[in-house]
Amino acid sequence: MDPQKIIDISMELNDTTPEWPGDVPFSYELSVTIKQSGSVNIGKVQTSTHIGTHIDAPFHYNNEGLKTHELPLDVYLSQAQVMDVSGLEKIKVSDLKPLEEQVTAVLLKTVSWKDRSKFPVEWPIFDEGIARWMADHGISLLGVDVPSVDPETSKELPMHQAMNRHHRFILEGIVLDHVAEGVYRLAALPLKIKGGEGSPVRAILYT
Repeated sequence: MDPQKIIDISMELNDTTPEWPGDVPFSYELSVTIKQSGSVNIGKVQTSTHIGTHIDAPFHYNNEGLKTHELPLDVYLSQAQVMDVSGLEKIKVSDLKPLEEQVTAVLLKTVSWKDRSKFPVEWPIFDEGIARWMADHGISLLGVDVPSVDPETSKELPMHQAMNRHHRFILEGIVLDHVAEGVYRLAALPLKIKGGEGSPVRAILYT
């Protein structure tokens, strides 16, 4: 595949990647060096499963929901439409663009997370009606360029719960600032974490 046709929409994971307030920060270090082992470097990672660009498994917000190792992989290998909804405080169904043919994922470009080294104070609200609209139109996955489909302070998680009721799936923390509106192929596969509630992903668009 031509590398020039691949668009990386993932956040880099490093010691400045902001974690959800109170969650486990990301860290990487060499636990064994070539000098120590005589042959290889071996790294150690510690992180929240909901840092940077990541997916939410339904088990994250529903004790009966699918866990990470049970997720349908075709959801994360799909035809995705990027929609520019920047400048809005609340994003409703009426703000979404007409769907192109054969699209099964929608990625919303809010451009509201300006500094990815800091956790944002606030971001747009996503109306619960979007989940129903997705179900009605055969859209399985919603991707957003902010930390969550619900506000940081929310305990009821209305958008997460609406997505759960309609059996839709969530991708958060993507980077779309450099991506034009249009239809792309999306790959954003989660790790096969048994019993997991989420997973960081390397999300890309390609044509």
